[in-house]
Amino acid sequence: MGRHTLTGLVTTSGRQFRDWSADYRLFAEERFEAKHLFGVVRRNVLKILPKDVPLVVAMDDSLLRKRGTKTAGVAYRRDPLGPPFHTNFVRSQRVLQLSAALPSGPMPASARMIPIDFKHTPTPKKPRKDASKTAWQQYRQTQKKMTISRKGVECLSALRNSLDDEPEGRQKSLWAVVDGRFTNGPVLKNLPKRTTLIGRIRKDTKLYYLPKHDDQPAKGRKYLYGKLAPTPEQLRQDPDVPWEKVDVWAAGKVHSFKVKTITPLRWRIAGADINLRLIVIAPLAYRLRKDSRLLYRKPAYLICTNPDISLPQVLQAYVWRWDIEVNFRDEKTLLGVGQAQVRKETSVEKVPQFMVATYAMMLLAAYQTFGGNGIPDTLPPPKWRKKEKPQRASTQKIINLLRAELWSKAMGFSYFSGFNKSRYSNMNPHKFKPHLHSAVLYANA
Repeated sequence: MGRHTLTGLVTTSGRQFRDWSADYRLFAEERFEAKHLFGVVRRNVLKILPKDVPLVVAMDDSLLRKRGTKTAGVAYRRDPLGPPFHTNFVRSQRVLQLSAALPSGPMPASARMIPIDFKHTPTPKKPRKDASKTAWQQYRQTQKKMTISRKGVECLSALRNSLDDEPEGRQKSLWAVVDGRFTNGPVLKNLPKRTTLIGRIRKDTKLYYLPKHDDQPAKGRKYLYGKLAPTPEQLRQDPDVPWEKVDVWAAGKVHSFKVKTITPLRWRIAGADINLRLIVIAPLAYRLRKDSRLLYRKPAYLICTNPDISLPQVLQAYVWRWDIEVNFRDEKTLLGVGQAQVRKETSVEKVPQFMVATYAMMLLAAYQTFGGNGIPDTLPPPKWRKKEKPQRASTQKIINLLRAELWSKAMGFSYFSGFNKSRYSNMNPHKFKPHLHSAVLYANA
């Protein structure tokens, strides 16, 4: 209960009056490797996926807030939650996560993202102003190697190699779904083999058609890029290009997205070896209330490094990417990732990895037990809970079920039907006494 620290874990286990140094040495002295923990999750995900379904992976980075001035890997970074008119800086730990999509059925369908990798990606420490030129040169070189884009390429390459080493993953194609932060040259030019990237781009991106044979010069170097193609925004406003309707599962039901597409194209940032598909998604209309006027969201512009993939598959994979944001929210708010008060470099890296690995195993166990959209009904819902059935079990509901299974034995009961008793045989005022079981479970709900 309370903050999710190592001392809180020791107290919950009933070992607060024993030597706790072994718990800290588990993380400080690298007693385990996180890649083996996530490897178990990855192999089980591959077993669940059908053979003809690719492995769709969402990649994104996030910040874990920190206050300590001597914690390894912590630095001032731009606050993504700050207002757009003012840049705020917070002390934080930068992390990178990969989450694999487990569909609930044949497409179009929903999916649950399961974390399969979690990396601590700190930035190098800046030398002093009066440091030598050699120190500054080394800092610049290290700074280039430790950018978030290069760390993302390293994670994708490691994942591709891990898939090739397993029988279930050798023939499995890998799709990486990213936002605009990773749709750049260092990522596109260093993609591993048999890996497709689906990413978001700017509306004024300059793209080119493939060069035609008749336009090539008779002598000299051949053209790698053809005529200038319309920008994504120009394509959206072009009345001569018709909109296509694509059915995609989003927000609990199947929606019809209006899209425009051009393929094949080339982008100088990606290089001439990659042919791209440009996809423009029309802004979706929504209402704040039942009778209010229609409002529109901003349009989206995507590129795909494999033009042979169908539009419904590309759009469905990109819509699934939102679930990695749900992973980050659950990890920070429910599991308390980043709240452990550790300073050592290995501990700062290992403790969040351990917590995210246990979170991934819990989601995977719930998927295998209840299915993609299955909802456990072991615990009776409270009276104030809505009668509407949710689309899927939330992380909090899964945690409550896990706590009930673990704590019921310690409390001495194995059923929960006594929570809802509200009828009494007489009409005299009843003196309510504190109910320990209900109080403890509610405090952790």
